[in-house]
This record gives sequence, structure tokens and C-alpha cells, in this order.
Amino acid sequence: MNSHKNRSAWMVLPLYIFTVVFVVFPLVYVAALSFATPNAGYGFTWKFTLDNYRKIFEPVYLKTVVQSLKLALVSTAAIILIGYPFGYFMARLPDKKKKKAQIFLTIPFWVNSLIRLYGWIIIMQKKGLLNFILLKLGIIKEPLSILYSYPAIIVGMVYVLLPFMVMSVYSSAEKLDWTYVEAARDLGASGIKAFFTVTLKLTLLGLMAGVILTFIPSMGLFFIADILGGNKIVLVGSLIQDQMTRGNNWPFAAALAVVMMVLTTILIIIYKKMTNVKKVEEIR
Repeated sequence: MNSHKNRSAWMVLPLYIFTVVFVVFPLVYVAALSFATPNAGYGFTWKFTLDNYRKIFEPVYLKTVVQSLKLALVSTAAIILIGYPFGYFMARLPDKKKKKAQIFLTIPFWVNSLIRLYGWIIIMQKKGLLNFILLKLGIIKEPLSILYSYPAIIVGMVYVLLPFMVMSVYSSAEKLDWTYVEAARDLGASGIKAFFTVTLKLTLLGLMAGVILTFIPSMGLFFIADILGGNKIVLVGSLIQDQMTRGNNWPFAAALAVVMMVLTTILIIIYKKMTNVKKVEEIR
């Protein structure tokens, strides 16, 4: 028995070493760096200060954080509106069609995301495919300036992050006991009422998981804002990159990263509490 436990411990040891070296240590280092004092020219000194966090509340930086939050909220809302029905109806498909739908959903991941975004540039530019179709259909008389705008960034965010929402909802809806929905309909509930009272509640954990996988990344995917927005909208991720490259203020960049980690942690805690509540209800 003891020899079996020892073998198990040795097998798990590499995982613990990897986690400590590549996960725990970098996180601790970033957290500690956020309290360091940046030098006037280059580098920093290990002198404790809260100025890096105070700096976040300066108008110019606070505006960037608020702007990133707004963009994340709008992007996540759009992803929910598209991704939830997609994942829900995909879960109701026959098994063969489910597999095909999953393959089509994952095909874009076979191509580099930067290449896919440059494809959107071809579509949304003034002489692009979208304006060509709209002009041919007579919907518009002049080409629209879609590229390098706020809607273009939203489209890019939705395109890149949508599969995460779809798969999260799909995994939750696939496990749904449809007899509950049928029972609600038999008791006189309309389709809409049955959806909100039964289906939505039973798939809420999948929806929340999708929100976690889309909300936080949409604040940090600065390359989407750079490529499709033309640097008109600065995200927290862009600010972190700028502070680490041109600004040479690594402690401030670390403070911004810590704030992002705190937001992620809060969402994960909410998700875990929702999961625990559901388990208690199932036991009852």
C-alpha cells in the first residue's frame, strides 16, 4: 500500500514542479513587481510602493481601464447573443451532426489568429467583400467605413472568442435532462417560459464558464484592437505592452496585470459558488 502511494507521489511530482516553476513563481513575481519602484530612466528597485496602483486611477489610465471594460461588456453580450443559441441548438442535433458541427467550429483554430484577422481586413475595407455585396444588393449607395472602427473591433472579438462560448454552452446543454423541459410544457408553460424557468437555469453554469473565457480575454487581446481598430481604441493589454516596451515601467505594467488577475479570480469565485449551490440543490 505504501509503495503504491510512493509511486503515485513520484508520478505527480513533475506536475507539481511544473506548476510551481511556470505558474506559481511567475504569478508571485508579477505580484511582487507591482509593488516595486520604477527608476527614472530604466529598470526598477525593490522598494515597496503603492504608487503603481494609484497611477491606475489617474484620468488617462483610468479611461483606458473603463474603455476596456466597456468593450469587454459589449463583446461578451454580443458573444452571448450569438453563442448561446448556437451551443444550445448544436446540443439538440443528432450525434453525427454534432460531430460535424464541432469540426466546423474548430476548423478556424487550425489557422493562425493573425492571418484570420487579416482576412477580416479584406472583408471590411472600403473595396472589400462586405461593401461589394451591400452595394450590389442596393442596401447602400456609398462604401461604408467599417474598418478601423469600434464595430470592427467588436466583430474581431466575437469572431475570435465565440467558439469558447459555444463549446461551454454546448457542454452544459448536452447534459441537460430534456424531460424537465417537456414536463414544464405539459404543465402549461409556454416555450419562452419553459426556456427561462428550466433550460436557462440548468445551463447557467455553462453560460458562466463561457463568460469567464470571453470577458477577461476581450480586455487583453490588444492585437485585435491594433489590427482592426487602427490603434484608435487602447485596451489594458495594449497599455501593459506599451509600458513594458516603450515606457520601461515594468512595475506599473505588473500592477495592471494584477488587476486583471483579480478580476479573473472574482469571476472564478462566483462560478465556483454557483457550482456549489447547484450541487447542494441536486443533493436535496
